[in-house]
Amino acid sequence: MSVPAAPAHDVDAVVLDIEGTTSATGFVVDVLYPYSRARFAELLTERAGEPVVARAMAQVRELTGEPDADAARIEKTLNAWLDEDRKATPLKSLQGVVWSEGFARGDLVSHFYDDVVPRLRAWHAAGLRLYVYSSGSVSAQRAWFANSPAGDLTPLLSGLYDTENAGPKQDAQSYRRIAGATGVPAGRLLFLSDRPGELDAARAAGWHAVGVRRPGEPYFEQGVGDHAQAGTFDEITVNNSRSTS
Repeated sequence: MSVPAAPAHDVDAVVLDIEGTTSATGFVVDVLYPYSRARFAELLTERAGEPVVARAMAQVRELTGEPDADAARIEKTLNAWLDEDRKATPLKSLQGVVWSEGFARGDLVSHFYDDVVPRLRAWHAAGLRLYVYSSGSVSAQRAWFANSPAGDLTPLLSGLYDTENAGPKQDAQSYRRIAGATGVPAGRLLFLSDRPGELDAARAAGWHAVGVRRPGEPYFEQGVGDHAQAGTFDEITVNNSRSTS
């Protein structure tokens, strides 16, 4: 089946996936995952009383059906989910805590493909609103964009969404929820992702969708189904009422 190239899209906002789309999945898996794995034990034992940590620990217990699980048992569960690359909300919340602090300390600097930042700046300058929807927590997203090699990119963003404040990424209702929160009509939103299931869900909610296929990414060989595709952000043309970029 031939896959269409990305056409021009008449939209008011672009919503970005991160892993495999703006940034290399390999960086997340090879750098960020080990960083969080090495710090879970200390986080769970020494900071269990902090609201974010306590809520995440309670969510792990609920998801596993182990109401009495202690910190060691929860750490084991988190590490197993890491090995599975499971998009579990409490795992992402705790990773967000660890990564945000790592970025703040200068231990970490995020990764973006070379074509991404110039295009985001051009879209923002043209009046397009930019949002992020990632399985990573909002706090992790904010740290990621604030600590890029090109500097702080958060001024380009109008909002951040994750599986906690929007819902699962392969559920059309999550995209309807984001449309409602942003105030942008579904037909004026464009979602960029490398995962066909997410693109399907966005389209089912009435959004435009383009699959980003980058060599070396986990979903490159699988493709993007019958969605329009682009190899880089430079291949995506977005029109709005102000300009074309």
